[in-house]
Amino acid sequence: MREPVRLQAEDFSLDAEITALKQASTRIGGIATFVGCARDFSEGREVSCLRFDAYDAMALAEMRQLREQAIHRFDLIEARLVHRIATVMPGDNIVLVAVAAEHRAAAFEACRWLIDELKRQVPIWKKETTPQGDAWVSAHP
Repeated sequence: MREPVRLQAEDFSLDAEITALKQASTRIGGIATFVGCARDFSEGREVSCLRFDAYDAMALAEMRQLREQAIHRFDLIEARLVHRIATVMPGDNIVLVAVAAEHRAAAFEACRWLIDELKRQVPIWKKETTPQGDAWVSAHP
């Protein structure tokens, strides 16, 4: 089984990540997921591709810490965080947050908290390629 927190160039399999979550316990009553995908339009401009870069060691450390915080804060059974560090095309997967809990409310709350905190805290940078040129994106809506 792959590590629950990863940075990787290749796409991830939602099915494989859910299977890995389910292997953690038969107490799981709810799984919530968030999959971030690349859009072809941003702030009034067409986007032909996105490039994600990271300070890998720091990003992984932050992601692992967020995972542990979420497990304790929301009483999760398991959590998985995967972010691609690569050039992605519109429609491609970028990031996955998948959490398992005994009850759905905790799973939903934890999933939202994790993606919001990942985007706020983890040193991963996004560059958009548009007809107007390349631009690093600093806002995290």
